[in-house]
Amino acid sequence: MIYFDNAATTPLDPEVIEVMSSVMKNNFGNPSSIHTYGREARVLIEDARKTVSSLLNVSPSEIFFTSCGTEAINMVLLGCIENIGIKNIITSPIEHHAVLHTLEHFSHAGKCNVHYVKLDSRGNIDQDDLEAKLNLSDRSLVCLMHANNEIGNLLPVKDIGELSKKYNSLFLCDTVQTMGKFRNNPGNMNIHFAACSAHKFNGPKGVGFLYMNGDMKIDPLLYGGGQERTMRSGTENIYGIVGLSKAFEIAHGNMDADILYIKGLKEYMVSSLKSIISDIAFNGDSEEKGLHTILNVSFPRTDKSEMLLYSLDIEGIAASGGSACSSGSISESHVLKAIGADMNRPAIRFSFSKFNTKAEVDECITVLKKVM
Repeated sequence: MIYFDNAATTPLDPEVIEVMSSVMKNNFGNPSSIHTYGREARVLIEDARKTVSSLLNVSPSEIFFTSCGTEAINMVLLGCIENIGIKNIITSPIEHHAVLHTLEHFSHAGKCNVHYVKLDSRGNIDQDDLEAKLNLSDRSLVCLMHANNEIGNLLPVKDIGELSKKYNSLFLCDTVQTMGKFRNNPGNMNIHFAACSAHKFNGPKGVGFLYMNGDMKIDPLLYGGGQERTMRSGTENIYGIVGLSKAFEIAHGNMDADILYIKGLKEYMVSSLKSIISDIAFNGDSEEKGLHTILNVSFPRTDKSEMLLYSLDIEGIAASGGSACSSGSISESHVLKAIGADMNRPAIRFSFSKFNTKAEVDECITVLKKVM
């Protein structure tokens, strides 16, 4: 089996498995307990918070552990509407459904007005249109993702942060696809909120974090025992939090080398595809300027193209037709539709990690020749 679906989730790094296993065996105490077992568990969580915050160059008090990026996004959107009084939210039609479906819910409930910024033909944000929409309200929330999870387009985050600041607006950045892949510094980019999921950078599923600027104050999404400084009640996922911290530390320690290596794999895949298929195309900025881990390929339509993804799977190649957060069925991509891609051509997202090899790319090309 060859795994080219790392934008959906990544395999656990062996070092992460090792540290999580140790905690599972030796640190089962409830972090809220005052005895030794509880205090030891509490130390692990706070050490993890310090590790994450130091790598982001933010205060530990600005990091809140969650179950995933979706939870963090929901917490921020509800808090901005209910507590800060934001009525106008600016987003794009190619955001993750954690944003789009949540905003659709609040909009239908009459709690906010949602404005969708224009995109160019490759899926990039029209900054002039964004500024015009920011000018419509005294204070808005800009909700845009750092890297698109289907086509890999990268947002000019610092520019968007400066625009938001110019118009006294808040900026929520979905950084799920870029945490652990870039040296993000939310404070320097005028980001007020950022969402993260550990399983996107070789950490465990079921854990993530919210960065919230220290000047912000919103109510929690979950009420109960008051964990995470009252912002996220529920007994903490110690094993997951420690695993997140370790994975984040490894990702930052090897980041420059990993970027070069993965970018090389992606470029090799592009050239290999072009060598065997004359009518090949690439969606968004995934071929050149986009996130180094994502390549969205548009294949020519043939009598076998509808079964292309299944055929790859039968041959042992795991790839994706888009986001992995749906029911498991293949449905029309809202991202490709929004950028005007040819929906009659089958599109496959290949996404890479440090564990992939050129030999795997070669095998994938061989399989594509066979199944097409």
